[in-house]
Amino acid sequence: MQSGTNMRVESSRKMKLVVAILAIAAMVMGLFVGGTQVAQAAEGNQSTSTVTAATRKEALKAKGKSYTIATDTTFAPFEFRQNGQMVGIDMDLMNAIAKNQGFSITIQSLGFNAALQALSSNQADGVIAGMSITDERKQIYDFSDPYFESGIQMAIAKNDSTIKSYKDLKGKTVVVKSGSEGESYAKSVASKYGFSVKSVDQSATMYEMVKSGNASAVFDDYPVLAYGVSQDNGLKTVTKKIPEGSYGFAVNKGKNAALLAAFNVGLKNLKASGKYDKILVKYLGSSASTGSSTIKAATRPSFWQLVRQSFPALMLGLRNTLIITALSFIVAMILSLVFGLMRVFPNRIVQFIAQIYVAVFRGTPLLVWAFFFYFGIPQLVGHALGNWLWISGLLTLSLNSGSYLTEILRGAIQSVNIGQTEGAQSLGLTYGQTMREIILPQAFKIAAPSVINQLIIMIKDSSLLLTIGFADLLYQAQQLYAANFRVTETLFMVGVIYFVAISLLTLVANWADRKLHRR
Repeated sequence: MQSGTNMRVESSRKMKLVVAILAIAAMVMGLFVGGTQVAQAAEGNQSTSTVTAATRKEALKAKGKSYTIATDTTFAPFEFRQNGQMVGIDMDLMNAIAKNQGFSITIQSLGFNAALQALSSNQADGVIAGMSITDERKQIYDFSDPYFESGIQMAIAKNDSTIKSYKDLKGKTVVVKSGSEGESYAKSVASKYGFSVKSVDQSATMYEMVKSGNASAVFDDYPVLAYGVSQDNGLKTVTKKIPEGSYGFAVNKGKNAALLAAFNVGLKNLKASGKYDKILVKYLGSSASTGSSTIKAATRPSFWQLVRQSFPALMLGLRNTLIITALSFIVAMILSLVFGLMRVFPNRIVQFIAQIYVAVFRGTPLLVWAFFFYFGIPQLVGHALGNWLWISGLLTLSLNSGSYLTEILRGAIQSVNIGQTEGAQSLGLTYGQTMREIILPQAFKIAAPSVINQLIIMIKDSSLLLTIGFADLLYQAQQLYAANFRVTETLFMVGVIYFVAISLLTLVANWADRKLHRR
């Protein structure tokens, strides 16, 4: 009996051992499969962090400091305006990291290229704008850990049924965004599939070109395309995502190490807390963590609903347009009076100085001066300048318009009958008295229509300041259609506002001109 009992005990022990081995194997396989699934679910957007103890120590230096962060203006869902506020993945992420690490930020909303210029000229401390990390950019900037793994997709017009793959692009034109991964990828396969590439500065412009038939397809980052399609931008995607590029936060090479370290530490903390995933899901839908976008389609508002939604932002832009134009016009009139008198002064050296001013500012594009004043001067002085955006806009418009008004005033002075000057001199009046009492009053009346025309031109020229981030009327329009993709309707509203504002201003100016001529 004891022998049989021992055999049963031994058999029971063997069975338990087998069960234990199978259980351990099942656990290992479960961990392996589960780990693989987790890794796949987090693929692309949960990159390995480089945060170390030294990084955390460096990040503490950023606490309590204030930084200026430059960003793009039209790159939904990463950065765009909603109810007047800058929102998007990048904006929410940057604000959350700043809060997590105890520093404050000021967002400087510019175009992508202008944002990089602002960083290079020290007008900004960092850039977050869906910026791909490339070897070329690493030579100029220091990048954070990647915070998003993107990819390229191709989209065509919604009603186009002729293009289904890259092979159908032969002999056609593809539009891309300047400096983007989409541009790099398109150019790398253009010869293979026989299409040409056209680069533009904004996503909204790309989509309009495709819808209007000026381009057959667009190559863009998959989340941007997915968001645009969800907003009924008139396009549809026809290819799968091609993994291409990681987004990173950038600072100038060798500078702002504390800010960069704080970004990396904050990013790691947000991922650990789940806040990072919530931000992605908010803008990319429930499948954001797997590298695909399933964004719920938005309800398309009617035109009048769009007008009501857009009106506050457009009025803010109109206010800024009128203020900068008025200030610039006053300065330009003062400049024109000084240099206009110098142009007719009986001294060759004085005349030559005035001629140089006119030749330089009338002979170069206004946009060049906008970039020079806003980006160039801070680089020359070696540091950022406070309130420099408004000052740059003022200098750009006033110096440019002053050169034209100088020639208008010079022509008006010289058109006054020379006999009046000779008569004044015969009465014993000095040169200054003759100009002040006899010539200039008549010259102002003669020049008035041309001066009014130049004022109207200044209002329209102020729209060029949007390239440096000045929040004028057209800038506000860009912010709106970057989010709603209603480009035609938004620009129609802008055109109406410009027309009404300029018409009213012209009526007031003509009334003042009539009053002036009655004297």
